[in-house]
Amino acid sequence: MQATTLEDAVAMIPDGASLMIGGFMGVGTPERVIDELLRQHKRDLTVIANDSALPGTGIGKLVSANAVRKMIASHIGLNPETQQKMLSGRLEVDLIPQGTLIERIRAGGYGLGGVLTPTGVGTVVEVGKRKLEVDGREYLLELPLRADFALVQAFLSDYLGNLTYVLTARNFNPVIAMAATTVIVDAEHIVPVGMIAPDHVMTPAPIVDYLIARA
Repeated sequence: MQATTLEDAVAMIPDGASLMIGGFMGVGTPERVIDELLRQHKRDLTVIANDSALPGTGIGKLVSANAVRKMIASHIGLNPETQQKMLSGRLEVDLIPQGTLIERIRAGGYGLGGVLTPTGVGTVVEVGKRKLEVDGREYLLELPLRADFALVQAFLSDYLGNLTYVLTARNFNPVIAMAATTVIVDAEHIVPVGMIAPDHVMTPAPIVDYLIARA
């Protein structure tokens, strides 16, 4: 793990990169990193996340700024800007059932070839996908998802990069940290090694590539 500044962390992300971003309607989203992406005028991003939050919140800021080329999410129902841009063809949106989305990300992080799920069988979700029968029941083969970068928000990090989260702000963060080539973490508090009990570590240090320093 390497400590870095907010500016340098975001500077590593090129236009056109794929980003997994933690958060559920903005809760657990690294807002400082989002703001810096906007300040550096990053463009043509593919964002993989649970949702696109709200206008002015979290990923919604990227949508408003036309920084996102493609959104892969489980729902966009509370962000009218995402909906409008999808319907007008200005934003490509791939909607995936929430459980399927997180399992595809988990599969990407754990090196699995995919997951079998009955969700979507007999609906538009199955179009173009392989179907398998197991014990007389049909399943869809859903392929793994990975990204160039995972942008993770943690509550605590120690100096080595061991992470812990609080309540629902945990959401997708530990799973996306496993499924990206480069993991960038913004933690609300950075504490000495030993302050986080081993049993409380939710993302171990070897997974973290860069930890954004706090002033």
